[in-house]
Amino acid sequence: MNRTLLTALLVLFAVSTAEAANLVKTYSYFSIGGRSLDQIQAELSKRGPSVKSTGMRHPGATRMAFTSRIGYAERPDSCSIVSAVVTVKTHVILPRWKPRGKVGQDVRLFWNTLASDIKRHEDRHVEIAKDYGRRLESSLKSIGEEDNCKIAAAKAKEVTAKILAQHDQAQVDFDRVEMVNFESRIIRLMRYRMQQIEAGRLPG
Repeated sequence: MNRTLLTALLVLFAVSTAEAANLVKTYSYFSIGGRSLDQIQAELSKRGPSVKSTGMRHPGATRMAFTSRIGYAERPDSCSIVSAVVTVKTHVILPRWKPRGKVGQDVRLFWNTLASDIKRHEDRHVEIAKDYGRRLESSLKSIGEEDNCKIAAAKAKEVTAKILAQHDQAQVDFDRVEMVNFESRIIRLMRYRMQQIEAGRLPG
């Protein structure tokens, strides 16, 4: 068996066991108290996860890491990428509200609406990361034949840096749009939730 075929077979075996882990998603939670809207907001600002990009604490956060597993086929006068598997590891951090004492129905309605929106927001960050993981994988696979594997690896590094920069910008753009629409979105969602409660589709 020649070296090129052997390399390809070994890489394909390794890839077949890794494809299922294309997205790894985990959750953790932090507890907050508060019996009013102002107290809940203060608790989120005090106990929420710190985000390095903003230097601030947020109601929720998603940590992301991309890893690439690339297989090369080396020939006497060329080298090509024969496989690429990108795994996106995400860790979502969400709040859990544990108020002490009785709270008003309006506060509970606000919290349920807010908590649902925070989870939706962070899950969307995960989807954006997953999308760019696929883009990166596709871009790596489309790298053509190079003179040697050192050049092919440099090309893969260049492509990775470009796609991940696009990913970071997409995440920033998403946050910007969400921030602008936050107040109107929460009011709209609260009205919808109230309608669902009145119709008996959600618990009060």
